[in-house]
Amino acid sequence: MQELTARQVNIADPFWSPRLAVNAEKAIFHQWEQLEATRCIDNFRIAAGEKDGFREGFYFSDSDAYKWLDAASRIYALHADPKLGALMDSLIALLRRAQMPDGYIFTYNQIHFPGQRWVNLQIEHELYCHGHLIEAGVSHYEATGRRDLLDICIKAADLLLRDFLNASNDKTSGHEEVELALARLYRVTGKEEYLELARRFLERRGRIPFFPLHLWREFNSYNKRKAHVNELRKAYIAEHPEHASFRLPGGNYARKPRFSTIRWYLNALPGFYFQQHKPVRRQTVPVGHSVRFGYLETSIAMLLRAKPDTTLLSTLEQAWERMVTRRMYVTGGLGAVPGLEGFGRDYELDPEYAYAETCAALASLFWNWEMALLTRDARYSDLLEWQLYNAAAVGMGQNGDTYLYNNPLEVHGGVIRREWYIVPCCPSNLSRTFADLGKYIYSFRADNIWIHQYIGSETTVDVGVPVKIKIESGLPWNGKVLIQIDPQEKRKFKLHVRIPSWDPTGRIQMHEPAGEQMAGNSEEHFGHSIKNLGLYTSLEYKYKQQGTASGYDPRLGWFSFVDRTWSPGDILEINFDMKIKLRRARPKVRGHADKVTMTRGPLVYCLESVDNPDADIFTAQLDPTSLRDEYLPDLLGGCVAIHGKTTAGKPLTFIPYLLWANRGESQMVVWVNCESRSR
Repeated sequence: MQELTARQVNIADPFWSPRLAVNAEKAIFHQWEQLEATRCIDNFRIAAGEKDGFREGFYFSDSDAYKWLDAASRIYALHADPKLGALMDSLIALLRRAQMPDGYIFTYNQIHFPGQRWVNLQIEHELYCHGHLIEAGVSHYEATGRRDLLDICIKAADLLLRDFLNASNDKTSGHEEVELALARLYRVTGKEEYLELARRFLERRGRIPFFPLHLWREFNSYNKRKAHVNELRKAYIAEHPEHASFRLPGGNYARKPRFSTIRWYLNALPGFYFQQHKPVRRQTVPVGHSVRFGYLETSIAMLLRAKPDTTLLSTLEQAWERMVTRRMYVTGGLGAVPGLEGFGRDYELDPEYAYAETCAALASLFWNWEMALLTRDARYSDLLEWQLYNAAAVGMGQNGDTYLYNNPLEVHGGVIRREWYIVPCCPSNLSRTFADLGKYIYSFRADNIWIHQYIGSETTVDVGVPVKIKIESGLPWNGKVLIQIDPQEKRKFKLHVRIPSWDPTGRIQMHEPAGEQMAGNSEEHFGHSIKNLGLYTSLEYKYKQQGTASGYDPRLGWFSFVDRTWSPGDILEINFDMKIKLRRARPKVRGHADKVTMTRGPLVYCLESVDNPDADIFTAQLDPTSLRDEYLPDLLGGCVAIHGKTTAGKPLTFIPYLLWANRGESQMVVWVNCESRSR
């Protein structure tokens, strides 16, 4: 399938449009202010020799500036704000001055270790940073048509070709990112060497001889270099005592179980943490750091779209299946072990320890989109929707200036939204994803059009003649969706619409231009959809026998199609059932017996203490017969809440999980006590 760019899709949606406006008008500028306040941008000024000072932040902090520039470019493509354009221009000019003549740019080495490069590749993220620079360059070129940033990135990418194309197996990054960046650069330049370098980086994984010893040597080197930087800091503060008062923001809080440090070493030394434990073709189980894993799978899928390989596709499908059925939270969150920021064992899904980093959900979105385009299988679009509304959207506060880094499913205290973090990877990652939301709605191929997401929008797709499509959607609050089809002239083609796992028997009707329902709604018009019940029944039987750890199963989503000669003004109406569902975890998931989580449409719900002052949300026993939903315009900007009662008669109010923690520090729980299986 071919994708559209976000610029080709105009989103006008009651739910998403206000969020995208906050992203473009406030969040992106707040992020820039924080990058300046934390001196991330100053690091480039110091590297360029334009400012005195001491470099601040982690060794990988350059990537935060690049991700901001990537997000700003994608936003600018849709809203050409002169203020945002000026900020981008100033940063691009600074990067040009900071970049070395041969294309290298990594301020940690340029400032603290001049002459050293490509040191400790498993740990110090040089290739990761260059990857985000390249992604920013591609996004800026796609947004503006200008080559100033793209040329900087091509210069850096050509250096990577010279230094890594024919390198040994140990010359691969510990944090995947450069691979998908090179694939994106190939897409806009057509230069085969970029794709080949991405392929070689991937094929080298899991092939480093004596990896535990290799990693120990890198850590030894890293610690010596870190000690050197600390000595430089002491010397600088001695000469500039005013600098001693500067403080970076704090880190994110995550409750950690016992033995977290030991588990990290046991995970890292064999290579699991870095996805270096096996060659990629044998990596059929999601392990290690969940963001790195998601970027790895995304880059493999991008490679396959360019050069098909059935063995690698099978590897991706097996890893996805294992993740969804055994290692994913009901929100779609990924990463059960805080010390690893990554995957635990099968069915290890403790709600309070859940790390579920926002960036991990975003990495999974990218992967699922590539898989959807590769396979035309609705399961991937289904998971994209679920993670978008739950595991991803929760990461940004309603005002665009506060964020969650990790996203547990049970909070007794400590986790609150913050303006910024010492590792601020999630805010700009969210902003660039939100700005690109339009690209995830439609795709096409020959005389077929697919609709993956029901987000209010308009676009034009060419299937021999231009076809204008307009979606009006009530999601996620109500289930009515109208799809207007306006071909330039009458044209026969198939329109594929996704029937989501949360209502796999959605009702479809056709309306003629005059508004009349099409007589009979016959199989001639609906083709596959008239048989949907039989198809769904077979899917349901197959997958319900296996089940998933969380109770949410994207494999039950599927594409129906309408195959007909379309006329201007034809309307397809879909009505989804938005009833409240109680989902139960598999018995193998410890601590979830006699507990349920509540979903409605594509949203997971939770209890937040601020809404339930008269109940202990952790011990309350839900009466499942008491549940009802209600749209409340004054609650959190307007949302559907779910009202219920405890078995003792106390009221309970559930809100969408994505909206929690917008009213100050509070307690929260997703899985609630409910012994009865009847409703």
